[in-house]
Amino acid sequence: MTKTVNHWIGGKTVEGASGNWGPVTDPATGEATTRVALASVEEVDAAVSAAREAFATWGTSSLAQRTAVLFRYRALLDARRDDIAALITAEHGKVHSDALGEVARGLEIVELACGITTQLKGELSTQVSSRVDVAAIRQPLGVVAGITPFNFPAMVPMWMFPLAIACGNTFVLKPSEKDPSAANLLAELAAEAGLPDGVLNVVHGDKVAVDALLAHPDVAAVSFVGSTPIARYIHTTASANGKRVQALGGAKNHMLVLPDADLDAAADAAVSAAYGSAGERCMAISAVVAVGAVGDELVEKIRERAEKIKIGPGNDPTSEMGPLITAAHRDKVASYVKGAADQGADVVLDGTGLRVDGFEGGHWIGLSLLDKVSTDSDAYRDEIFGPVLCVLRAETYEEGVALINASPFGNGTAIFTRDGGAARRFQLEIEAGMVGVNVPIPVPVGYHSFGGWKDSLFGDHHIYGNDGVHFYTRGKVVTTRWPDPADAPAGVDLGFPRNH
Repeated sequence: MTKTVNHWIGGKTVEGASGNWGPVTDPATGEATTRVALASVEEVDAAVSAAREAFATWGTSSLAQRTAVLFRYRALLDARRDDIAALITAEHGKVHSDALGEVARGLEIVELACGITTQLKGELSTQVSSRVDVAAIRQPLGVVAGITPFNFPAMVPMWMFPLAIACGNTFVLKPSEKDPSAANLLAELAAEAGLPDGVLNVVHGDKVAVDALLAHPDVAAVSFVGSTPIARYIHTTASANGKRVQALGGAKNHMLVLPDADLDAAADAAVSAAYGSAGERCMAISAVVAVGAVGDELVEKIRERAEKIKIGPGNDPTSEMGPLITAAHRDKVASYVKGAADQGADVVLDGTGLRVDGFEGGHWIGLSLLDKVSTDSDAYRDEIFGPVLCVLRAETYEEGVALINASPFGNGTAIFTRDGGAARRFQLEIEAGMVGVNVPIPVPVGYHSFGGWKDSLFGDHHIYGNDGVHFYTRGKVVTTRWPDPADAPAGVDLGFPRNH
């Protein structure tokens, strides 16, 4: 191992002092290239203390000061896109183009934060009673924390901290220990942009660090993105400790394909949405519901396309899909494919035997396609988080919608059809937080909010957009009455004529 990733606290690198380290591997080779410090409770406390101290001035700083920093930050991020993407590829494994796309989507929220002056405008009602005005304002919470997943090591942190600090909060980020380097670079660039010391801190760690943040009395709010079991734990624990929580969980996103759909477009969408980023994303389409007689033709079109996807190291520009994050995760994903036939599915493509020449130690798995999958099977019920696409059959639109709505997840969904009336019904009837119409992955742009329903979200606020601003601020209503100067006591002349 040639590299060490330490914490970023109070505007500088702080060496890990706990004595605990975690390995970071290159997923394409399986080799450990880096070690990352795993924080103790005391190190988490140091990061929170630095954030609390910085809040004393940052929380009362002008909007002009904050946005000036964010504009400079946006320029630096834009200039260093390739460097950030290269770190993502080296530690996560996704291909460089996917990594660049991740940075671009994160930049959207930085751009939203640059316009925070509009987002934080309050409300005023005058003369609600004689000489009484009422104003509503929003103020920062204080120290807030973000706990982010391995699959988007730059984008998801950027969904959180730019908006939080734009609102006047200070931030402690606990990124995934599997691919930690991108988070440190994001913090270093923020400092280069002029962000005061302690406003953004990065503390690496495992459950010890997470639990310390959830229990810390100076942390006012926690944002989380990850699996549903952990999201539920984060929400329950942080709420019990009096914190505001937004915890985004897992998903099983469905794509409903009606008989009138453009099947070539639907097949293209299914392949890109199911297998892009090796399926390691909560917005992946992992279940296609084919309605009526189109199933066989659609499955064949998906198979034809999937077989042409080139899998290889993420830094190879010819690669279209990279490896999975760890060998253990690769083996878990493979287990769903290997068990699918026993649970009634037709295994159209089995990618579990893939090998990549010259990279035999990498965490490789090919594309798998399972047809006629039962809703009782493990491959359907669980979030696989890998390049496995399940195809289910439904006789009617109503049957397909009922199938989707029966899922405990409600993150994203899509419909492919040429029928505007059917699409409109779907938008209103489907039980999910994000809906695409002939769009397979309906991740909202930055000025709308991202979040699901049911077991895909715990807490009342979605992430970024208007919900993000509301989450990172709290409302205050001020009622004011001032005496009229003309009513001043005799002998006090304020320069107002007395005309009555």
